[in-house]
Amino acid sequence: MSSTASVSQVVSAEVAHANQNRKLGMWLFLSSELLIFAGLIGAFVLTRRSVFLRGEEWWHATPFSTALVSLNTFLLLASSLMVVLGIESIRRNENRKLQRYLALTALLGSLFLAGQAVEYSILIFEEGHSFADPFGSAFFTLTGLHGLHVLVGVIWCLTTLLVARRGKFHAHNYTTVEIFGLYWHFVDLIWVIIFTVVYLT
Repeated sequence: MSSTASVSQVVSAEVAHANQNRKLGMWLFLSSELLIFAGLIGAFVLTRRSVFLRGEEWWHATPFSTALVSLNTFLLLASSLMVVLGIESIRRNENRKLQRYLALTALLGSLFLAGQAVEYSILIFEEGHSFADPFGSAFFTLTGLHGLHVLVGVIWCLTTLLVARRGKFHAHNYTTVEIFGLYWHFVDLIWVIIFTVVYLT
């Protein structure tokens, strides 16, 4: 019995170590992503400053655009809450609740992308912005890359949901969900910064 228990402890320790390495790997990845977004946000700020110094006109959000982006921000923040509730659910072995919260996360992320598509259509087809003008170049690069991250997150969330439906996660095995949560929270945090810099300053 003692030999069996010893082997079980060794296996558990190895699994725990592997899970810690997976989380560390995600933190390192997110650190590199943070540097990319920091550069793009800095480029946006410097472009706007350059336009102001030249005495040229810079884009100003319309009331509709501000309302749409505020709604989008709320959707992403709500999606982060869904992820938190999902992780808490699987910690209590409530797999069905995890599935429900992951589905809501994917839905809210998809709604965010739909809202961004509406905003882009207004900026391009009604206001005439493109990569050819300073605002369009800085704005579409920054927000477009973030939107791509949200799209990847939605796909990742749906993949995690499929795994959850197969019953692979439980109270002692949910690191995969936690790693997805780290990514999703990062994407939401970056959007809060973008929202503040682009729309509120």
